[in-house]
Amino acid sequence: MASSQSAAATAHSFNKILSQPKASKSKRSGDIDDGTKKLRRMILVEGIPSAADPTLRPRIWKILLRVEDLSAATFLQYVSRGPCEVREKIRNDTFRTLATDRGFKERVREDMLVRLLDAFVWRNHDRQETQQLGFTYVQGMNVLAAPFLYTMPSELEAFFCFAKFIEESCPLYVQPTLEGVHRGLKLLDRCLKIVDPELFAHLRMKNLSAEIYAFPSVLTLCACTPPLDQVLQLWDFLLAFGVHLNVLCVIAQLLLMRDEVMSSSSPMRLLRTFPPLEALPVIGIAVTLVRDLPADLYDELVRHPYDIQNQ
Repeated sequence: MASSQSAAATAHSFNKILSQPKASKSKRSGDIDDGTKKLRRMILVEGIPSAADPTLRPRIWKILLRVEDLSAATFLQYVSRGPCEVREKIRNDTFRTLATDRGFKERVREDMLVRLLDAFVWRNHDRQETQQLGFTYVQGMNVLAAPFLYTMPSELEAFFCFAKFIEESCPLYVQPTLEGVHRGLKLLDRCLKIVDPELFAHLRMKNLSAEIYAFPSVLTLCACTPPLDQVLQLWDFLLAFGVHLNVLCVIAQLLLMRDEVMSSSSPMRLLRTFPPLEALPVIGIAVTLVRDLPADLYDELVRHPYDIQNQ
């Protein structure tokens, strides 16, 4: 009973922050207002009590992503154009998206995913001239879209959140070469070597680099590891503090299975499928790992999902 009471109290605290009037628009767009800082702190300390108030997560995600413009006319105009040029590629992936998750399948139909991804391709088809980076559909995008369709109350909100997330938080993860993903994997090896040289050496001895065992976890920001409710909790943290931290969240999962990996003669058998995700311990470990990294390496980590100059 106490836990449901405390969840209700936490929900009340979140609602209080959300109901505060927004700061004036005169602030620079890069500035983070006090309300957002409070939200971030509460996400880290308390977590979003979705069971107590299911409206909280979608409202908070929209604030963290700074999604304000929800133009139904724009979205419907993309949708009305029908299949985009890579529809076949999209359809090859969408039916597999979180296929083992019954709750996801009940809430998100395949046609919703297809429609969102088609619309995203059309949006960027129209904006090619004005953007430094172009976007089309690439592998893994279906899994990155899934949490938004599951969480948001409408396809419209899911579309604009997904678009903002891809274009601003991790644009290099969805380039045709998956450049950001490969950078993330190289950084994972470098970070692991610093935070746990023994585990790093053991994996290296077995010829295991992050490219081999961590590709799905980095590509999908851990959304490939069930259960979905834990993925959403982890994404609360990533949206609040930065998707770059996903690399440390993957290391955290390795550290949680460290003893088994170290004593295994073929660790790849264990690493092929990570154990069910537990968001809280993973976040707790990831936060402590930040302190162990040299400043220049952490800076590289921060910039790897989006910075074109950071080659």
